[in-house]
Amino acid sequence: MNEVRLLLRKDFWIVKNNLLLILKNPLRLIPYAVMVGYFFFIYSQRMKDRAEESLSGENLDALGEVDYGLQNMIGGLTLLALAFLLFQLYRATKKNVSFFKMADVNLLFTAPVKPENLLLYYMGRSILPSLGGSLIFLAYGGSQMAGLFNFSWDNVVFLLLGFALFFFMIFPIRFLVYTLHTKYGIMDYIQGGIVGVGVLLAAMILIPGLQAEKFWQGMFAWIASPWFDFFPLVGWSKGIFGYLQHQNWILASGFVALYGLTYFTVVKLVIRHSGYYYEDVLEATKSNEDKLEKARGKKEVTEDTYSLNSKKQLALPEFGIGAKAFYWRNYVHSSRQDFHPLIGVNTLGMAALGILFAGLSRFDWFSHKVFYFYLFFMILFYFLAGIGRANIGDLKKPWFILIPASWSSKFWNMIKLDLLQTVIFSLLLIIPSVFLAKISLGLILIFPLGMIFSYLIGLGINLIPQVGLEESWDRFLIKPLMIGGILLFGLAPSGILAIIIFAVTDQFVYGLLTLVIGFSFIAAILVHVTMDILKRLEFKEL
Repeated sequence: MNEVRLLLRKDFWIVKNNLLLILKNPLRLIPYAVMVGYFFFIYSQRMKDRAEESLSGENLDALGEVDYGLQNMIGGLTLLALAFLLFQLYRATKKNVSFFKMADVNLLFTAPVKPENLLLYYMGRSILPSLGGSLIFLAYGGSQMAGLFNFSWDNVVFLLLGFALFFFMIFPIRFLVYTLHTKYGIMDYIQGGIVGVGVLLAAMILIPGLQAEKFWQGMFAWIASPWFDFFPLVGWSKGIFGYLQHQNWILASGFVALYGLTYFTVVKLVIRHSGYYYEDVLEATKSNEDKLEKARGKKEVTEDTYSLNSKKQLALPEFGIGAKAFYWRNYVHSSRQDFHPLIGVNTLGMAALGILFAGLSRFDWFSHKVFYFYLFFMILFYFLAGIGRANIGDLKKPWFILIPASWSSKFWNMIKLDLLQTVIFSLLLIIPSVFLAKISLGLILIFPLGMIFSYLIGLGINLIPQVGLEESWDRFLIKPLMIGGILLFGLAPSGILAIIIFAVTDQFVYGLLTLVIGFSFIAAILVHVTMDILKRLEFKEL
């Protein structure tokens, strides 16, 4: 018991010191105030709309036919949760899970504390980040859906538990999987079981889809049905969320109890089979801390982090001198990372998947909207790639300043290879898809432009705070505020207008054109600000 008190006291002082660090500069509270104000404003507007609808009585439509839109929405979210769960379980066969920080490893592991007590405490404490993330997600989602559901205290409690318990249980289970694998060498059996579950879930989508008149009408008939609520973890959370509809607290509490029983079983198995886990946890903890520092911009991501072909013998052309050296350097690292510097295995796979969607939509397996959603997803993916690109490269190297060339030349040569790769991938994806699905030829021009603008927006969002702000806390707090501002006043209006154009004209090409035009203005502004900040890089200490 004394050990638990000491651990609680340690965490209390950590929280207190972090709060004091934030309050030392009250301006750091501005992003939180803006976020709370935004949630409150949206919530009040949704409640006002709901009151008007209840007075008018327009929400009493007759029930009867299957609501395929609702079924596919529930099924799609369930499928994403299943894919996330299977991916995390597969990762558990490759890497260990750590609940610790390096301070815990260096101090607590050497203290006279039982390893079982440390493990129990940190496994139990890991529910706090899950609850915090669920609370933020619920605040955002609740403000958006306030007009659809009654967010009473019991609804809020079950929603929080549904999100938090799902994400909380993944890490103890991953810890157990890795523990059993390292102790008994059963990796092949575990991986085979995960693949088998994946095949079973794929059959649950394909079989009803093939039996339906149209594939998209039946593809989620099974995993969106109530009986799927008994599927471990994903189904249990789905059953807890169902409380919003059926208001049966006994049924929802039963799914919560299943989570509790599973957690108790996992903890018992981990304690029984883990033994002394110091060495495994030490490596995993160090790896997690490195990733956190890279995400916060404190540590540069090395170019060989995702290398697939590091031992390849290169025959490189002559690129020239000056700022072109940056392009040459990126070309070398890209050649090491994949099997071709301009187009790699991953990009070919994503292009093939998009072409497959286009072909299936041509033969009415599902609507063209599935392919359109994939194009939108690719634009979002390259936006996130642009955000990650700001942590990789030459900005923190002395030679970025010392090379005798203009700042614009240095910047464009630094990202030139990324732009070429983006254009090539976009054309490989969109040209065959357009002719295969028989959709508008205008997408051949519009889609690559949207990919480039999306990449530049993501790059600018992450690069400007890293170069323009000196303190890591300011970067950590202002970056979300900057992303939120661009999202609310730039990306969201462009997206809403694009959806309106698409709904009015029923032509995806016009909607995407509207979105790309909006993105072009945002990208131009961010690139201009980035170039202005880069000119001051010489006088800053990164």
